[in-house]
Amino acid sequence: MKLYDEIPGERPVTPLLDTLDSPAALRAMNAGQLAQLADELRAYLLYSVGVSGGHFGAGLGVVELTVALHHALETPHDRLVWDVGHQAYPHKILTGRREAMTSIRQYGGLAAFPRRAESKYDTFGVGHSSTSISAALGMALAARTRGETRRVCAVIGDGALTAGMAFEALAHAGHVDANMLVVLNDNEMSISENVGGIASYLASILSSKPYLAIREESKRVLSHLPGALELARRTEEHMKGMVSPATLFEEMGFNYIGPLDGHDLPTLVQTLRNIRDLEGPQFLHVKTRKGRGFLPGEADPIGYHAITKLEKSELEKSGGVASKPAAPAKKKSPKYCNVFGNWMCDMAASDSRLIGITPAMREGSDLIRFSKEYPERYYDVAIAEQHAVTLAAGMACEGMKPVVAIYSTFLQRGYDQLIHDVAVQGLDVTFAIDRAGLVGEDGPTHHGSMDLSYLRCVPGLVVLAPADEAECRAMLSAAYHYPGPAAVRYPRGSGPGVAIPANLVPLEIGKAEHRREAGSDGSRIALLAFGSLNGPAAAVAEALNATHINMRSIKPLDREAILAAADEHDLLVTLEENVVAGGAGSAVNELLAAEGVQVELLNLGLPDAFVEHGKPAELLAECRLDAPGIEAAIRARLG
Repeated sequence: MKLYDEIPGERPVTPLLDTLDSPAALRAMNAGQLAQLADELRAYLLYSVGVSGGHFGAGLGVVELTVALHHALETPHDRLVWDVGHQAYPHKILTGRREAMTSIRQYGGLAAFPRRAESKYDTFGVGHSSTSISAALGMALAARTRGETRRVCAVIGDGALTAGMAFEALAHAGHVDANMLVVLNDNEMSISENVGGIASYLASILSSKPYLAIREESKRVLSHLPGALELARRTEEHMKGMVSPATLFEEMGFNYIGPLDGHDLPTLVQTLRNIRDLEGPQFLHVKTRKGRGFLPGEADPIGYHAITKLEKSELEKSGGVASKPAAPAKKKSPKYCNVFGNWMCDMAASDSRLIGITPAMREGSDLIRFSKEYPERYYDVAIAEQHAVTLAAGMACEGMKPVVAIYSTFLQRGYDQLIHDVAVQGLDVTFAIDRAGLVGEDGPTHHGSMDLSYLRCVPGLVVLAPADEAECRAMLSAAYHYPGPAAVRYPRGSGPGVAIPANLVPLEIGKAEHRREAGSDGSRIALLAFGSLNGPAAAVAEALNATHINMRSIKPLDREAILAAADEHDLLVTLEENVVAGGAGSAVNELLAAEGVQVELLNLGLPDAFVEHGKPAELLAECRLDAPGIEAAIRARLG
């Protein structure tokens, strides 16, 4: 295998890969050709992600596994289900999308994750983690019900296996004795020690047909002797447990095989051939290395989880190659997650009751500094959003002040806990909801499109949305000091660049801010903007000489401000980066209806559809939520 210390700036020479338009041709290759294909696949993956940007390290780590799986399985007749999708780039390259890979995550290009509408080889659409085993089990049971003969395989990472959903599926699969294979792609040593020669040898023995035949025949013979079968089972289980983490999965009903070197292609191919037609639940544990083959990625798997695309100027400076995108020359405004991370440290210094909780989003939520300065008050619960919320509830019961840092789309998984375990009990939990609105290239599974709708219907929950960085800090303080459940939802990326105060003075909850008043000769239009859309609202208000109100609070609403705006204007326009259905605009409508006030209303927000992937600015324009789109919608209403 060739090792790389830089990303190729030009398309590599890949003669074998170029002839491959589907996995069917791959299945006719011999061992030498498969090894060459894996090398070419890794080289092309390095190049394509350098051009497009995107998820990086996980794909490099499963090159050999992907080749082996498509060689052993008759895809797409056999179902191959990838978890999350970070590791599915090699799969996309091998399944007819090679030349389109440079468009991945771009507007109109390939999706960042497996998607059923994109390819018949993408058997299940993903985005959130830990769904693969449940989906694969459903496919296996459907095939059994219909009398169809097909293999089903789920590939799940050790990180995704931390979620309760994965273990629920494992337990059910063992209970119903489903014919399926679960491949654990273990790249962080979270389950076992490094793979050695003995473990690899054991894996090949445990998966061999002679061993399995002896195992089944022994069961038949010993079944006639009282107690002998149970003794043999426990003896085998304990012997496996001495060299591998088999016991847990065997107890769930799986035949455990591994751990296996996930970069040993011949052994992977042989093992998958041995076990692909076995009856009942099979579990193959493979050890891989994130960023395999790219030396900087192996050394820094977190930093190279994903990369931005390499610009042409960077490639020219380095003679056609580049190892990592150069830092931008112009200093950018701090991101909203940076505002949150700094606020956490400052508030923790002033209040010893503060506890930080995140479901595996330390880097994304910018809790790195907090985790180092306050390690005894920081809890990363892994990919377990439901547990994160109820953990916070339990802490609040004992007088602590937990802050749950979570993405909008991931909070959907903890919604039941937010209602039953936090809100029903009126517990003092603060939710810092990141990635609200359109997040960009990761697409519909990651957009925070619905949080205003699903949050504002929860009794007793305060919901705030900042227009800028300064408001974000002040709202976090307000939510923290509120004696009950409160949420601050803020977008991905940087704000407008407003100076951030050093103090921790809270913003008044339920109080709007009038940013512009229409003149006496101005239009009788009032823009009621929530959160991130205050930026385009300011431009539209100037163009139409309209009133601009920064609403700040979705729940509670500023009743007086809305009633005054309705009394003084002919048209109220609500603006939100959230679906219109049940969102902030709906809250304004409900308030006016309850007060018996009649005024013309125009609710603008995200459409009743799943918005595709692309840069946020492109998507806002598509949804007509940029300044030109908002102005055009208002003028159309005015006729």
